[in-house]
Amino acid sequence: MTIAQELAPQAGIDQNVIFPPGDLYSDEPPLETELHLEQIMLLLKCLKWLWRDRNDFYAAGNLTIYYSPHQRKSQDFRGPDFFVVLGTERKTRKSWVVWEEDGKYPHVIVEILSDSTAKTDKELKKQIYQDTFRTPDYFWFDPYTLEFAGFHLLDGEYQPLQANERGLLWSHQLGLYLGVHEGLVRFFTANGKLVPTPEETAERLAAKLRELNIDPDTI
Repeated sequence: MTIAQELAPQAGIDQNVIFPPGDLYSDEPPLETELHLEQIMLLLKCLKWLWRDRNDFYAAGNLTIYYSPHQRKSQDFRGPDFFVVLGTERKTRKSWVVWEEDGKYPHVIVEILSDSTAKTDKELKKQIYQDTFRTPDYFWFDPYTLEFAGFHLLDGEYQPLQANERGLLWSHQLGLYLGVHEGLVRFFTANGKLVPTPEETAERLAAKLRELNIDPDTI
């Protein structure tokens, strides 16, 4: 007996509809370039380090989001390059299955543009993120041309974010700025301070110790 046959008498649904389990694997293609991977990993690393004491969010990169209203894996799925969901349990997942996550969609999405994906990211995906996901903050970035743009959902439609004097765009959901730093998008605090990676934090600490004539390798 299929899962659908077991559920049909209770839910009154078509017995030919087969519902997949919520524990679905991501089905995203490989990233196009090493630079795309580096950018995604950098965003993940910095946010998880900054929020290392928080357990109320989920951040992932190049992971499939399944959102079919019929709970079908074969339709209605997208794989943002980077996304953050707030107010959820921080744990490892194989994919993000909306119907298994209390109907939650990403609060923030960042797409990394390429020649083959730019049109889709700027048109089709933007429309889906606006109308279906209702994702409040959407950004895109081209690591080769350094094109960077952001949008905030207002009255159901994306409105372009205006950069501050440093070219930074504010994420209402994260409470952080995003901006291009040394050729890649980075997070910045509300006062404009660069959010470091764990490695950068360790390097700064080591430099400070050396200023105090302390060899960090002996600690």
